[in-house]
Amino acid sequence: MNLHFSPILSIALALLASSLVAANDWKPLFNGESFDGWKQLGGRAKYSIEKGEIVGRSVADTPNSFLTTEKNYTDFVLEFEFWVQDGLNSGVQFRSMSKPEYRNGRVHGYQYELDTSTRAWTAGIYDEANRGWLYPVEYNPSARSLFKNEQWNRARIECVGNEVQTFLNGRQVSHLVDDRAITGFIGLQVHSIRDASHAGYQVRWRNLRINTQSPKLSRSEEIYVRNIAANTLSKAEQERGWKFLFDGNRTSAWKGISDVNPFNNEGWIVENGALTIQPGGKGGQLITKKTYGAFELDFDFRLAKGANSGVKYFVVDHAEPGEEKSRYLGLEYQVLDDKVHPDGSKGVVGNRTTASLYDLIPSYRNVNTRDVPLHIGKWNHGRIISRPNGTIEHWLNGFKVVEYERGTNVYDALIAHSKYADIENFGLSQKGHILLQDHNDLVSYRSIKIREL
Repeated sequence: MNLHFSPILSIALALLASSLVAANDWKPLFNGESFDGWKQLGGRAKYSIEKGEIVGRSVADTPNSFLTTEKNYTDFVLEFEFWVQDGLNSGVQFRSMSKPEYRNGRVHGYQYELDTSTRAWTAGIYDEANRGWLYPVEYNPSARSLFKNEQWNRARIECVGNEVQTFLNGRQVSHLVDDRAITGFIGLQVHSIRDASHAGYQVRWRNLRINTQSPKLSRSEEIYVRNIAANTLSKAEQERGWKFLFDGNRTSAWKGISDVNPFNNEGWIVENGALTIQPGGKGGQLITKKTYGAFELDFDFRLAKGANSGVKYFVVDHAEPGEEKSRYLGLEYQVLDDKVHPDGSKGVVGNRTTASLYDLIPSYRNVNTRDVPLHIGKWNHGRIISRPNGTIEHWLNGFKVVEYERGTNVYDALIAHSKYADIENFGLSQKGHILLQDHNDLVSYRSIKIREL
């Protein structure tokens, strides 16, 4: 017998077959009855199985505890539900490891944060016992309201190649592009407790399932992409209009402000993917050839001990008519070893420390109970956002440390009591150059990228 199907029916059958294959790609990570395929590492928190759920209970005087899979995973999509008692911190490790040669077997690696505190960073990405916060939810503040306290929440983690995306209750929270693709286990954390009265606090997990057969990244929502991979632009960044000002090789977006070629052996050099100013001050200031108004600027910087530099924006030439030399001035994101360089203790209330609006507004160095790190001799991540409404933000290593608005009464008052008081319309131009400062010290930059808003 010959069977003839209409085109619509054929499409419907194809979609049904596709959905069945996709459904078969999912496997339970926990059988609901036993801990076969799991083992406990770290501390002595209590894990039990109740009503098909994994229950973790906190124990006093013990470090972080982890119930981990015996199997390792690389590319996957993981889904689960969780319930956390108010006052307890927890998390789900993924692509994590425990090796004798690393801190005596300390569990380390990515963690999907479970945060009941007012900080509300659930679904942020923390690198346990290693690099610290990689994607604090500070990057995506609207996601802080997604967590349901002492209720069941739905979580999703997508790991494909060197990219990770996390979701909470159906909404995307983070998008991380790392400099590596990592293989490791999945683990359920019960955090250590400082208050003995919190002993016995619970965290519960259920409906854990994993897809390793056809893992794919969902199309990313319009959230910030934290790209750790040096001098790269991810597909999502390119789609959103990010462009390089320095990609590890090319300096064509920059020029000097004098007749001297700034790119000389004693000035600015490109080496090992970094744009480095040599000590001695024979490179001069670099400015972008193009001017910018509303923008997001990302950059990495590395300071030698005691070094000083800065990233300036809304930079314009304030030279008076008839002056022979240019006088490029602008608002400055301070880049400084503020524990060693004498400028760190000058100014007012710390307004010359790293990430401050130089000589005007000090940067916060403790945000949401966390000290904001500054690594001397290692790479740091800076970020400047200039919004269309005049609001400016400075970020340092994942934390927003300065926020202000140009042109307000407060801004005018700050300028009036600063070294810029006699400069007409300082920092108020509609557009301006970006400037990298040569302050006679050894400082490197890389991954300098910008997106116009």
